[in-house]
Amino acid sequence: MNGSEWVVEAYGCDPMRLASLVALRAVFDAAVDELGLHPVGAAQWHQFPAPGGVTGLQMLSESHLTVHTFPEHASLCLNLFCCTPRPEWPWADRLAALVGASAVMVRQLERAYHHPLTVAALP
Repeated sequence: MNGSEWVVEAYGCDPMRLASLVALRAVFDAAVDELGLHPVGAAQWHQFPAPGGVTGLQMLSESHLTVHTFPEHASLCLNLFCCTPRPEWPWADRLAALVGASAVMVRQLERAYHHPLTVAALP
């Protein structure tokens, strides 16, 4: 079994939304609901003094969801790691709607839980 990790950068975002806990909670809520994720507690947030942004962490039974925002650069960095496979999420469309992103770069990494040589040696 393999998991997936998404590393997402969004650019051209609305700086006001990148500094808004309400807007960023909406990003987390949408990802959790639409991907069928399972939070293990309340998300934790840290808001930096203006013009700084927000850092957020949601622990999931599947692993974690994190975000770091940079209103002064109109950008955010997001990471979602799931220990079980998940469908592709429309990152660009959802981040455009939720934080006004005009460009989104997504890297998806497949995470194997075994060393390839170990598996090759199994009978």
